Amino acid sequence: MQTRNGFLSHPPRVLVTGFAAVILVGAILLTLPISSATGQPTDFLTALFTSTSAVCVTGLVVVDTGTYWSTFGQTVIICLIQVGGLGFMTMAVLFWLIMGRRVTFRERLLIQESLNVIELSGLVRLARQVIILTFSIEFLAALVLSLRFIPDLGVARGIGYGLFHAISAFNNAGFDLFGDFRSLTQYVEDPVVNTVISLDIILGGIGFTVLADLLHYRKRKKVSLHTKLTLLMTALLLLLGMIVIFVLEFDNTLAPLSVSGKLWASWFQSVTPRTAGFNTLDVTALRPATLLFIIILMFIGASPGSTGGGIKTTTFGILSLAVISLARGKEDAEIFKRRIPKEQIYKGLGVIFLAQCWVVFATLILDAVERADFLKIMFEVVSALATVGLSAGLTPTLSDTGRLIIILTMFFGRLGPLTIAYALATRQQRKQQFRYPEERIIIG
Repeated sequence: MQTRNGFLSHPPRVLVTGFAAVILVGAILLTLPISSATGQPTDFLTALFTSTSAVCVTGLVVVDTGTYWSTFGQTVIICLIQVGGLGFMTMAVLFWLIMGRRVTFRERLLIQESLNVIELSGLVRLARQVIILTFSIEFLAALVLSLRFIPDLGVARGIGYGLFHAISAFNNAGFDLFGDFRSLTQYVEDPVVNTVISLDIILGGIGFTVLADLLHYRKRKKVSLHTKLTLLMTALLLLLGMIVIFVLEFDNTLAPLSVSGKLWASWFQSVTPRTAGFNTLDVTALRPATLLFIIILMFIGASPGSTGGGIKTTTFGILSLAVISLARGKEDAEIFKRRIPKEQIYKGLGVIFLAQCWVVFATLILDAVERADFLKIMFEVVSALATVGLSAGLTPTLSDTGRLIIILTMFFGRLGPLTIAYALATRQQRKQQFRYPEERIIIG
């Protein structure tokens, strides 16, 4: 019993083990003959890669989702995406609520870690809101997408495609069923598909805490600083991304499109690095400058407590504020008449440093084992680490070693920064009995 309690008292360990178990179960299911369109067994590494990508809501694939997998296999994938996006602890809360079971204190700690929130109070209520919000948004998105796809695909496929892509988009997964690795390129100028998928991605990427905060705005008449900063950074990054992509790709991939098509494509390509993974432009045809810019957007990623990855918009935001304050000669980083604690700035630096170290590590190894363009290798690594799923065409051609590196990168990207950020944000510092003398070091 002590072993069990000791295990449960370490939430990051439970989450890592739980996600790994879900990935393993998914991989086993995907190896079955019933999961492939041809009725043949799938090799374990391919199944493991696909399962990891689904559970980590990434979207990178080594085989085409729309043509390789059967209906059963695609159903397994979308279930893995739903569990991975919400987190298996949130899904466990759903099961407990249905069974009328009481949630224990240790289980609340696991929910706190899974949802990446600081306060312990109201966690079950928040988890319940997360479940209701998720299914409501996915249902509405699926309804509209189904109505759009039915004229093109028929009733059965249209409804199936609408549901699949609504879940994939909200969970920022990027898996699609259109085949031949096309993603949504055939809908590049379609206002319905662009609008619904974009909103689905954004709502899934701003964080469940922000969504719950906005829902209670009418009652409270105020929102938290976290919500304000999240919305501000999301809006700025989306606008900046749209402008930069429009300028860089105007006479390249955007050239054949109408004016409205250019705007839709630029907007969508700015939204999808929020860790969604869909694309309406051919990523392999983008300029190197555009690929580099998208790498930066992917590295920043979505917001805390969301279905997305990356270092998070708030981390980028508070570090930007710290730099601005330093340039102005101010001691504190401030925004909306509030001061950001220095501890959070240090923790943000720690998250970025660890993520950068992994990018360098994985890029160096892939460059050593794969014969590919260095920029495309880095693009693929950052896409995996930030659980984005955009591909410059390298992932399907990876060697077994390359696939293993990307698998580890996706797993680290989904759980590593999340659990590290939790530990840094909530672990109380032990009081020191003494402090060493201070001495300055030359910087810059």
